Amino acid sequence: MNADGKSQFALFKTRRFLPLFVTQFLSAFNDNAYRFALSIMLLTTLGKDQGGVLNTVSAALFIAPYFLFSAFAGQLSDKFDKALVARRIKFIEIGIVALSIFALYWGWVPLQQFCVFLAGTQSAFFGPIKYSILPQHLEKDELLGGNGLVEMGTFVSVLLGTIFGTIAINTVGGKELVAIVMIIIALVSYWTATQIPSAPSAQPDMKLNWNFFGETWNVIAMVKSRPEVFQAILGISWFWLLGVVFVTQIPLFTLDSLKGSEAIATLIFALFSVMIGVGSVSCNKLLKGQVTAKYVPLSALLMSVFMIDLYFAASSASTLVPDGQKVTLGALVSSFSGLRVLFDLSAVAFFAGLYVVPLFAIMQART
Repeated sequence: MNADGKSQFALFKTRRFLPLFVTQFLSAFNDNAYRFALSIMLLTTLGKDQGGVLNTVSAALFIAPYFLFSAFAGQLSDKFDKALVARRIKFIEIGIVALSIFALYWGWVPLQQFCVFLAGTQSAFFGPIKYSILPQHLEKDELLGGNGLVEMGTFVSVLLGTIFGTIAINTVGGKELVAIVMIIIALVSYWTATQIPSAPSAQPDMKLNWNFFGETWNVIAMVKSRPEVFQAILGISWFWLLGVVFVTQIPLFTLDSLKGSEAIATLIFALFSVMIGVGSVSCNKLLKGQVTAKYVPLSALLMSVFMIDLYFAASSASTLVPDGQKVTLGALVSSFSGLRVLFDLSAVAFFAGLYVVPLFAIMQART
């Protein structure tokens, strides 16, 4: 609830929020559907060793554009109407999706990896719009709710895209299925972007700095002069570092630490994504729409506590079966140590959502 008692889900009934939410939701789905479909293809065609290395390269190529282009993308979102920039980015995304599909069929690994880089690039350019447009379209007491819904949508979309890409590519006609779904979603995403209301330029006379690295340092120097903003950015960065580490290590954690099956890895990934979403949307109700870091320190502390307990819980769960055998999903959920692992993971994810949403709202409100 906001301060006036209105539920944050009422934002879904407004044009100032729904088109943006759907656009980012669909784009995140496509990014992860392609990345994980490609991951499975690389592992099955090139083997565990070479395919594993290329998957690591893919992850680095997807993240690299955020370091390279985010500051410049922020300039674009300040200089031009954000809704207009969003439409241009989503139009370009249709071409990126088409090229990605061609790369899947052709099977040329360098082109496939280049497409991952392009997907990361368009996400890096859309990111500043996604967050900076919210303060223009939402009231101050709606910022927490709006950010919570965006974070929930992002992680649920990542989950669905990952599951779809992983399963679909292994079915008969998997490449065709992935291609059709991705093209349809890219087209719908472009259409929803055209429905985003205008968000006029904040600095139309800004001179663009094409020195990507120089602009990044300029932004860092600028936010350092606003300690509350800089601290919020550091906190958000730590959240994403934690999220990337958890998500990328889930398969290895399941297989090596828990000695579990692929079904357990899927359950853990789903649980982690959903609970971050639950924590994100719960934030608005707890804070009643107030932009404050009231629960951020407590959330960080509880995340640490449950991560420590997760270490000991995983050690106990790994002894459920003799060496050389896999822990089944049934064995995990019917044992105390297995339920303890799932509870710890759920708690870490829930408090992560509760931790990060106020930081996004603080960053937006203070800037």
